[in-house]
Amino acid sequence: MRIMGRTGGAYIPAFLVSAFLAGDADAASWVLDGESLTVEDVAGLARDTEAEIELTARAQAQIEQGFDLVMEAALQDKAVYGLTVGVGWNKDRPVVTMKDGEAVLAEELLTQSRKFNLNSLRAHGAGAGDPMPVETVRAGMAIRLNQIATGQAGVQPELAEMYRRLLEEGITPVVPSRGSVGEADITLASHIGLAMVGEGEVFRNGERIAAAEALEQAGIEPLSPIGKDFLSILSTNALTAGKAALLAHDLRDYLEKATVVYALTLEGFNGNVAPFLEATNDIRPYPDNLAGAAPIREALQGSYLWEPSEDRALQDPLSFRTMAYVLGSSLLAERDLREALLIQINHGDDNPSVIVGASGQDAEPQVRGYHVEGDISGAIFPTANFEMLPIATRVEQLNVSLVRLSQAIAMQTIRFENPDKTKLPRFLSAPENDGHAFGAIQKPLVALLAENRQLGAHPAVESIAMSGNIEDLNSNAPLAVANLDGILDNLYWMSSVQLLHAAQAVDLREPEKLGARTGPLLESYREHVPFVDQDRVFSEDFSAGYDFLTAYPAAPDGQPAP
Repeated sequence: MRIMGRTGGAYIPAFLVSAFLAGDADAASWVLDGESLTVEDVAGLARDTEAEIELTARAQAQIEQGFDLVMEAALQDKAVYGLTVGVGWNKDRPVVTMKDGEAVLAEELLTQSRKFNLNSLRAHGAGAGDPMPVETVRAGMAIRLNQIATGQAGVQPELAEMYRRLLEEGITPVVPSRGSVGEADITLASHIGLAMVGEGEVFRNGERIAAAEALEQAGIEPLSPIGKDFLSILSTNALTAGKAALLAHDLRDYLEKATVVYALTLEGFNGNVAPFLEATNDIRPYPDNLAGAAPIREALQGSYLWEPSEDRALQDPLSFRTMAYVLGSSLLAERDLREALLIQINHGDDNPSVIVGASGQDAEPQVRGYHVEGDISGAIFPTANFEMLPIATRVEQLNVSLVRLSQAIAMQTIRFENPDKTKLPRFLSAPENDGHAFGAIQKPLVALLAENRQLGAHPAVESIAMSGNIEDLNSNAPLAVANLDGILDNLYWMSSVQLLHAAQAVDLREPEKLGARTGPLLESYREHVPFVDQDRVFSEDFSAGYDFLTAYPAAPDGQPAP
């Protein structure tokens, strides 16, 4: 079930549908277990500011055990990154002091740890630019809470509870939008931790207020971070993953709608359906072509295009003929990103990572050094799990596919200018229109295509060594994701221009019957954008078409595309 739209929509997962249909929405809650969060769940939690959230009993136990193991390691003076020693170039500086060869008393340890945590949060609060959208920060917080539920972050239970309360109370930290190179969103996510301790600002009920004030209003005690809390708050890619998850969710909707817009465009062009037949697809069954052709055939069921026409070309321009490949490439690239995100959001990306119960009995001497034996046993391993290449490379491939889709949309739309191709008036001019008709509006279409070509170029692959030459590689995942955001928004505008042409062409052609999905699309569109019988200002039509498409159901029953 979905209350949808490009911005501000809310997805309701299957396990909540029965409660909503029964009129008992207040009883519904989101249950996080650290292993089964979906892209749709992330979008739903991010956009449901009245969400009720609970952690499973197993998740709560895992968090407690992970924290106990971390504190045991501290008492044993184990060299643990971000716990008993510093981070980055400061990893050679001890945090916990020793007295007479023994670890300090527990209370002294906690005092030192709290001071180190707070100072570290402040030192890493170094983002730039305007604040991130509320839904992006909420998506990141939901993902991070789900990762913490694995117990591998090793944080105190109070930190997990703080994430949960902030999400439930609609308290969203003000987080700068720029400043991450994609090896954990360190300088950005730190602002979430600062809000938790009552510093910085937050958004709540549409207002930007001091974090301390918001916590007091909600009856939440500020967090007192200890152990490796600060490192787990900031050393995560959850914010970038959250934005990527929102875009993957929204992009799947767009591609479903873009398919129907293309089908209507084919009807306006009086195009040939032969390239989309099962028989022609099976000749060379690339998954791309199969994935793109099936929904096109579905949209055109019952269309006049299945009847012969004397004016129909034997072979259309390539932008029309190859559309199944173009659409299918984007569909498969989105699927690949979604699958990678499922791993990202349901597994910890911590460095180091806490593994309760790991046995070092048969491990090599080097590996045994990471193990902790005591009242609770396990290991705290250094990792490279902050690396975002699995997401970055898939986003980049998706961006390339979407640029090709942008090219196809532009070329298809421009083809409507030529009566030799369409057998319709030049520039789709209405019979009584002696003006310019659609002659000038190719320019914004081509301008948007140029923007997408630039956004689709791969982010810089070179790196600048930082932190004393320790951090000498970066993924630039945030840049790739930001480019995806821009490409998707441009595509909605391009599809709006395309839909204006397709609807005009179909109305000029007056076919007997449209397809099962193209007919309803045209009927709904005409409620917002009328037929162009005389020249007018088209900017308003573009905006109306953009708003229409973002709100139009992705599928006949309002469900997301499969």
